[in-house]
Amino acid sequence: MMFSGAFQLFVAVLAASKAESFSPANPLVSVSNRKASTVYYRNNEATSTDTDSIANALDMAQLPPISCSISTFETESLDAEMDSFADPNDKRYSASDWKHNIVSLPNSSIAREIKGPVGWITAWSTLVSIVYKICNARGLNHITNSMCLGTTPHSLIASSVGLLLVFRTNSAYQRFTEGRKTWEQLLNTCRDVTRMLSVYEREVGSKRKQRIQRLLAAFPYLLHQHIQPRCLDHSQCEELKDTPHALLLNEPRSVPVGCIKTKMKTRKCWVDKRSLPWCLLPGSVLNKCAQSHNRPLWVSDRLALEITDIEYCNNWTSRERLDLLKCVSKLTECIGHCERIHQTAVPLNYARHALRSLTLWSFTLPFGLVDKLGLLTGPTMAVVSWLMFGVYQIGHTIEDPFQGSLRLTDMCNSIYRDVMYGDRNRAGMRRESAFRRDGESDKDWDSLGDAFGVGWTVQANDDSGILEEEMEPYQ
Repeated sequence: MMFSGAFQLFVAVLAASKAESFSPANPLVSVSNRKASTVYYRNNEATSTDTDSIANALDMAQLPPISCSISTFETESLDAEMDSFADPNDKRYSASDWKHNIVSLPNSSIAREIKGPVGWITAWSTLVSIVYKICNARGLNHITNSMCLGTTPHSLIASSVGLLLVFRTNSAYQRFTEGRKTWEQLLNTCRDVTRMLSVYEREVGSKRKQRIQRLLAAFPYLLHQHIQPRCLDHSQCEELKDTPHALLLNEPRSVPVGCIKTKMKTRKCWVDKRSLPWCLLPGSVLNKCAQSHNRPLWVSDRLALEITDIEYCNNWTSRERLDLLKCVSKLTECIGHCERIHQTAVPLNYARHALRSLTLWSFTLPFGLVDKLGLLTGPTMAVVSWLMFGVYQIGHTIEDPFQGSLRLTDMCNSIYRDVMYGDRNRAGMRRESAFRRDGESDKDWDSLGDAFGVGWTVQANDDSGILEEEMEPYQ
């Protein structure tokens, strides 16, 4: 009865939390084979999120690196590499994937994160069951009776523990959803700005349009760097030593070294100028941006300056200028939203109380099961603790979605493709062609004929004439 109550509690928690594990892209990092003109940029979401899928890890390991040269910006080769992960492969598991999920359980990062409490609870439960078995065999009934608490205490506490887990996971999932909506707003705003630039290209000017496009394309990468700093490790810095490709960023706080989760931190953050987004900016602008503590805010300020410098004309008035400045304000709002989610954690008192309650409940549960399960108490508690602590860890993982739950690099690449079409040669024309009418005429549209079926338009006109005649007496 006690075990079934615990299982029902877990089912209720999962149903209310609506949370699931996410499989971020594995980092593609190579130090020894790192060429001078190649930068391995897909190094973002290898943190503490779930990487259950072995096949997904192998597929991601086969993706080509993104290369970018600051001296010769080869747009066609960059297009081909960018198109290789144009569609993020988000896994959506169904009931038919049960076998794959069970087989890939050893690769779960959630299981690795909770192996400590699960191991201790399992060992403790096994010890309790062995002591109970020995005392029962020797007839020490006074000891065995004192070890059996019954099901009533844990049944009363189970609902409270369930409410704590539900609130913890729901609040974390809301933060995850809010972070995704923020980046959706960023994507839509960048698309709107580039549309305005293409429609008013004659008034804006081709040079200014190119500058605004490059600033827009660099903005999401800089925002990603702002909320999830990534610096070159020692070996990579040694490769760039005594070369003009190294760039030192002015960081107001200590940041992790390297692209993989590590405890090493430093105030000196070095990056490669040939990588995105640094290769999108010229040296004079890049040095100013690198010295800023908030580089995405610096880019939004420069965007506002570029838009304000556009001279008024018949087609470009204060209305068009204010529309673009509102888009820049939306970009600034995205910075604030990301900073709020990243810098504000779940209240410490609540997080500690929830974890302490779950720990005490789990460590005392064996005394309610040992009289019925015997030596099976240890394996049973291993499963129960894995389920309960797994739900808690999922809430902790998605609490800050920018540390791996959201595939920010895929979103940055998507914005780059939609923004830099005017500065690219081949793949960029896929969107650029929408603003060009070369080789088109009205006859091409007229040649399509009646789009709703032969005679439909004529019949509609006849019906409208009959309707007008019927309505004349009432007018």
